[in-house]
Amino acid sequence: MPNRHSLFWKLAILMVGFCLLLIGLSLSWGRQMEVRNAYLAPHARELLEGYAAEAERALLSGGTAGIDLWLGSMREREQGFIAVIGPDLQPLGSLPLSDAQVERLTNLRGVDRPVSRHSSTAPWMRVPFPGDSSLGSLVIELPQRLVPDRWNLLFWRMVTNGLIPGLLTLMFCFGLYRMLIRPLHQLRDQANAWRAEQLTARVASATTSRHDEFGELDRAFDDMAERLQGTVALQQQLLRDLSHELRTPLSRLQVASDSEQDGQRLRERLRREVRGMQRLVEDALQLAWLDAERAPLPSEPIGIAALWEMLCEDACFESGWPRAQLVCELGDDCWVQGHLDSLAQALENILRNAIRHSPLGGLVRLGGQRQGEHWLLWLEDEGGGVDETELERIFAAFTRLDGSRPGDGGFGLGLSIARNAVQRQGGRLWAQNGTRGLRLNFRLLAAQATGCRPGL
Repeated sequence: MPNRHSLFWKLAILMVGFCLLLIGLSLSWGRQMEVRNAYLAPHARELLEGYAAEAERALLSGGTAGIDLWLGSMREREQGFIAVIGPDLQPLGSLPLSDAQVERLTNLRGVDRPVSRHSSTAPWMRVPFPGDSSLGSLVIELPQRLVPDRWNLLFWRMVTNGLIPGLLTLMFCFGLYRMLIRPLHQLRDQANAWRAEQLTARVASATTSRHDEFGELDRAFDDMAERLQGTVALQQQLLRDLSHELRTPLSRLQVASDSEQDGQRLRERLRREVRGMQRLVEDALQLAWLDAERAPLPSEPIGIAALWEMLCEDACFESGWPRAQLVCELGDDCWVQGHLDSLAQALENILRNAIRHSPLGGLVRLGGQRQGEHWLLWLEDEGGGVDETELERIFAAFTRLDGSRPGDGGFGLGLSIARNAVQRQGGRLWAQNGTRGLRLNFRLLAAQATGCRPGL
């Protein structure tokens, strides 16, 4: 069932309203115009009532002779039957009526009655005397020039049933055009702007603020434009940074190859530089993949304590740190819902970053607490922290804060990859200065530990 903001209801209201308007026009105005054109025109009524007044004056002044005299003058002015009759339908003049004429007297029309235009003969009209209707009435065959114009009625039928519905239909189509086609034109213009590499183009706010399907489509287009612009900008930045970062090891390789070092030292040097470039390329590709990949990751319950033990074993092997310097303050009840590989990579990058920037003999602590439906975890080192204004910048790709923290450098990709990995599973990663060093916090959805198998 469409929701209350659906385009279906707007179209339904427009269609129903349009149909009701046309039906109302046909039943009310059309009928009114037809009835109006079926009656005598005002000037025709005035003429007939004037003739009745003349007949009344002729009767009162001359009686039967006066009526005969008046009828004689009337036959010179009007063609057709003319008579003056009394209340008993008897002629007030001296000339008698034929049987056919007497029969017609039983089917007379008043001046306030509609006149049929379909009869082959003109109707006989009865016009009472205006002074004293009990004296008699004028009966006259309606002159052809006074019969309501059938062409006038045809004209109004064309206007009512053709022209006005046509104009209303045109207005209705214009309304539909504004509602349906205009948003499509805006989407077409935005697509053409993308084709012209104008990634900053956006749909008009009047369209994106709509609550129907077009509004949802336009907002989706704008979101896609934002993502596309960000992805392109990231890819361009990655290419620039990667090319810059590769120049240094390539230069060292060139120098090493031109030097006169012995074979063993040269091989060690080449091996170290190649490993560094390999790690740089892999991290850059991983970051680009994480930013471009938007499909939801499969999730499973993950035991953080078990995951930490596995990561610490690898970290101690790589760094030479004793296991006692990597402290976990979490219990076995700390379970989160997430993607194992991505979370392991994020936590491993954070751990490596903490070890790299911690002094010899320092401690790296992993802690956390349950917050409703989530777990708030943190990993804190003893590397002295960073400036408060740089806490967000450390998550940007290829960012290294020279001199602000001790360590052996790196490419500045670890925290950026970690943040992308955590965000892809619905979490959040941010930094703050702790008591002795940098504290990285990440918030993840909690999972039930009972009956769960560690996702390792």
